[in-house]
Parts: sequence; structure tokens; C-alpha cells
Amino acid sequence: MVFFYRILINIILILSPFIILIRLLKNKEDLLRFKEKLGIFKKNKSKGKLIWFHGASVGELQSIVPMLEKFEKSKNINKILITSNTLSSSKIISKTNLKKTVHQFFPLDNNLIVKKFINHWKPSIAVFVDSEIWPNMIINLEKEKIPSILINARITKKSYKRWSKLRNFSKFIFNKLDMCLCSNKETIGYLRKLGAKNIKYFGNLKYSQSESEKFKIDNQTKKLIKNRTTWCASSTHNLEEEFIGQIHNKLKNKYKDLLTVIIPRHIDRKDFIKDQLSNMGLKVHLHEPKTKINKNTDIYLVNSFGQTKSFYSVIKNVFLGGSLIKHGGQNPLEAVRYNCNILHGPNVFNFKEIYKFLNKRKISKKIYNLNQASNILDKLFKTKTSNKNIKDKIKVIGNKILKKHIREINLILKKI
Repeated sequence: MVFFYRILINIILILSPFIILIRLLKNKEDLLRFKEKLGIFKKNKSKGKLIWFHGASVGELQSIVPMLEKFEKSKNINKILITSNTLSSSKIISKTNLKKTVHQFFPLDNNLIVKKFINHWKPSIAVFVDSEIWPNMIINLEKEKIPSILINARITKKSYKRWSKLRNFSKFIFNKLDMCLCSNKETIGYLRKLGAKNIKYFGNLKYSQSESEKFKIDNQTKKLIKNRTTWCASSTHNLEEEFIGQIHNKLKNKYKDLLTVIIPRHIDRKDFIKDQLSNMGLKVHLHEPKTKINKNTDIYLVNSFGQTKSFYSVIKNVFLGGSLIKHGGQNPLEAVRYNCNILHGPNVFNFKEIYKFLNKRKISKKIYNLNQASNILDKLFKTKTSNKNIKDKIKVIGNKILKKHIREINLILKKI
């Protein structure tokens, strides 16, 4: 099976110039750095121990920033290498004050490119985040006797079914991981069936993410939000915006000043969403600070990246998308850190334990239909409650989880 996998990767390598060109045209690649994915490196490794972390995208890297900050202070670590797959994730590291840390795009999982990558960086340990399993990389790390561990491990039912179709191949790969630290209890069983060893559960590292930051929001928008009954629908997907529009129309009969802020998961859908909501009789305004906002605006549609936290800082009732459809939901902890009340649909299987924790404390509420959602929002508008104490509880939980993860990594580093 490894043989066939390598043939597939080689085909992708042959097609890579065309794939990269398309991604460059879509602004999804860095023109000056895309060669890193093909094993061409400009940055050099310094002497001493290098700890390597790999996270696919923004969410994975954000979850390990507190851990990176701790390892930055360690005298035993000379350099920290971070790899990721996406352009947006590379910007996460550039925004930090990490001095020992360097970012590199993850190489294509071609056997020769992977060998070149390992030989160039010579990591003391490889730490993969979430569900990042790359067969050629893991095989070659074992050959070089470099420990590899999976932290905040998350195997969903869907991904387990995919891996289990190639049971022998899966067991061959997963068995090579030296340790797996799971983010939820469900993953423990899946990893065992897939052949992983040394499996431990400490909790989700997303609890330990950095404290809420102060974000600026333009005065016109801030004033509009402050003077109106406002709520936010964040990380919405197709079909969910229509439901949000229906809620707005229903509540508008009672709250004449109602304003709904929608932050779609994929902003390239903005024109479709605007047309869809306009056809429902709603007045939609695209988020552009220099454009004057009409007092009769129903929907404030955010069409730029990096705005989510700024709206969480001023809006206290938030619906999190990807949960009415079978996407698995979005991480709610970011919104909770800003003292927001959370609404979500029934499909939150990617963050099941976190939502269970929040539901128990009545911080998040599950919605199924239009009437129920409207009634919950109506009550929240009337009471104007926010969750001021939950941030401290999350911080305590997060610190415990972080310490246990760091302890396990340090135990492996001491043996090297």
C-alpha cells in the first residue's frame, strides 16, 4: 500500500506546477515562498535541539501558541520550527513575538522531498497537531529515530471510516507514532483500532488558547451596533444564512431596530449570500468602513478576513455556524472568551465535549428550528446577560491541560 501511496504522491508532484499556479492566481500561495513545499529551503537550522510542530491551518496553530510561548522560555530548546499548509496560517506566527520560532511551509509528502526536509532541519522531535498524519513523513522520521507524537489528536467517525478502509496500511502508519495525546475521549477508541500505541487523554488544547485581545472596530459600525438590538451569526455555511434571515424576519416584528451581523465561513460567497437575503426582502450592507450604513439595514454582511474577534468584543449573542448542516460545528471557546452567549445547531460533533461543558453551564444553547431559535434570542435580548465568570474557569482548565502536554513532550526530549 505504501508503494501505491507513493505513486499517487508522485503524480501530484508532476501536477504541482499547475496546482500551485492556480493557487497563486487565487492568492492562496506566497509567491516568494511556495518553493518550500517542494523542498527548497532558504532558512537554516541553528545548532542544538530543535522541536518541530506541524499544524495544517489557522485553528491548529492557534491552539498551540501558548505551548510555543512556554517552549520559547526553555533553555534546552534552541529553535522551534513551525510548519503549516495554508497562507493564512503562516500569518499567525508572524503576529507573535516568538524569537526562537521560525515558520516553514510543510513539504509535499513525496519520499525524496521528505528526506530532504528531515536532513535539512534535523528535528529532535516531531509534534503533529490534531489529525495531521502524513505517511512518508512518519515513515522517514522513524527511520531516522526521531520521535513523532500526535497532540490534541482528533479522529472523527468520518475520518476513522476512511482510515479503516485501509486497515493494514493504517496500522502500519499509526503504530509508528511514539505517543498520541487525545483532545476527546471518542478519539481514544478510534486510535486504538487504527493501531496507535501509548495513547493518553488530557483534554482539548483549545482551552489553553491565548487570552482575548483588544480589537478595534470602526466608530461608525460600533455606534450602529451600540444603538440597535444586535446579534451575530459567525462561520456560517450554505443553507445557514437563509435560516438566519428567517430568524431576523421573525424577530423584526418585535424588535424594529434589529441588526443581524453575518460573518460567513467563506467570504467568497458574499455575493451569493447578499442576493439570497435580498430576495427575502432584507436590506443587506457589505462591511466597508468608508461606506455609510443605512439606518434601515437588516443584515450587516462581513466580507473580509480577521474581523470575527472585533465583533465578538461588542456583540454578546452569537450563533456559530457549521452546526445546522453536517459540518461538525466551530470551536466556541473564542466567542466565550469575549463573554458571549452561544447558540448552535445539533451538529457539533467536532467539538462535542466542549459544547457539553458549555451546555451544562447554560452558556451555549442548542437550536433545532425557527420558533425555538427566535424564542431563545428574544429571552437573551430581554435579559442582556453575558458570561463574565466563564473565562476564568476556562483559563484554569486550559492551564492544567497545557502543563500535562508539555510534561509529556519534555519527558521524551530528556531521553534524546
